[in-house]
Amino acid sequence: MNDIIFISMVVLGGIALVSAVILFFAAKKFAVSEDARILEIDNILPQANCGGCGRAGCHDFANACLNSSEEEFARLLCPVGGQPVMNKIAAVLGYSVVEREPTVSVLRCNGTCENAPAKVAYDGVSGCRIADRISCGLSGCPNGCLRLGDCVKACPFDALHIDEITGIPVVDEDKCTSCGVCVKICPRQLFEIRPKGKNGQRVYVACKNTQKGAQARKNCKAACIACGKCAKICPEISIENNLSYIPASVDVAAHGEELAKACPTGAIILTPENKNV
Repeated sequence: MNDIIFISMVVLGGIALVSAVILFFAAKKFAVSEDARILEIDNILPQANCGGCGRAGCHDFANACLNSSEEEFARLLCPVGGQPVMNKIAAVLGYSVVEREPTVSVLRCNGTCENAPAKVAYDGVSGCRIADRISCGLSGCPNGCLRLGDCVKACPFDALHIDEITGIPVVDEDKCTSCGVCVKICPRQLFEIRPKGKNGQRVYVACKNTQKGAQARKNCKAACIACGKCAKICPEISIENNLSYIPASVDVAAHGEELAKACPTGAIILTPENKNV
C-alpha cells in the first residue's frame, strides 16, 4: 500500500515538473513585450474605468492611444480627464495637441411633477429599467423620465441627483465628466452628451415624446408638439416622429433666445449665460 502511494506521488510530481518546464519555455517563446509608454499613459489616465471613452477600461484606452495614428488620436477622448489628460498623452506620443470643446450631460426631458402630474400610482420595483418594461410611467408619457433614479445610482462622480420639487434628475455641471454612464443606463435614452457652449449657454429640445401633439400635451404640458416654429427659425433643426431636434451646431447666440420664445409649450430650453465658464 505504501509503495503504491509512493509511486503515485513520484508520478504526480514528475508530471508537475514536466508541466512546469513546458509552461516556462512556452512563456518565454510566446512572451509579448509591452511598450513602456503604455504604463506611462496608463498612469496619466484617471483610472475611473467608466467606459465613457468606449473602451473596456483605462488600460485598454492607453493601448488604443499608443496604437493610433495622429489622425486617429485626434478622435480619441478620455471624458473624465478631458483636455488636460489628452494633452499629456499627446506629449508622450509626440503628437500635436487637438483642442476639444468641453461637454456635459443634458437631460432631454422636462416632465416635472408640475408639467407632467402623476396619473397613476406605481407600486413595482424601484428601478427605471424594470418600470420601463411594465409601465408608461407616472405621467402616462411613454418616453418621459420615470423618476426612479437609476441614473443617480449609476453616476460614478455624484454628478446627478433627483430634485425633490421637480422629481426629475439634475446634472451638476461642475462634477459631470461626460463619461456617458447616464446615457447608457437610462432605458428611455433621455440623456445626451452635448458641448457646454460659450459661457455655458446651450439650446435644446427637452422632450423625447413621439406621440402626436394633443396626446403629448395631455401627458405633459411642456411636451414638443412638432409645430415646426423652431424649424422655420433655423433650417438646421429637424422634425421626425412628431419631435423636433436641435443639433449642437446651431448658433446659440444667434438663435437661442428666439427659439426658446417661439416654442409654444416651453419644450425648448435655453440655459442661462454663465460668464465664469
